[in-house]
Amino acid sequence: MLILTRKSGESIMIGDTIEVQVVDLKGDQVKIGIKAPPTIKLYRKEVYDAIQKENAAAAQSKPELPSLDAMLKQKEK
Repeated sequence: MLILTRKSGESIMIGDTIEVQVVDLKGDQVKIGIKAPPTIKLYRKEVYDAIQKENAAAAQSKPELPSLDAMLKQKEK
């Protein structure tokens, strides 16, 4: 992990396309701004974790789909 000291208004660059800027400091909170191409998805960590959890649950679920035979039998009736 890279740890840096920045003042309000100062930035860091991640690669050539992502800029992270310290926008404001109030007490123990830091407000940051992130400039990135629209192709890069940005999430708060807790939202990202929730998405990952939902995706893992969806990948493990087995949808209850009727068999083709059952569907054909119902259609014949």
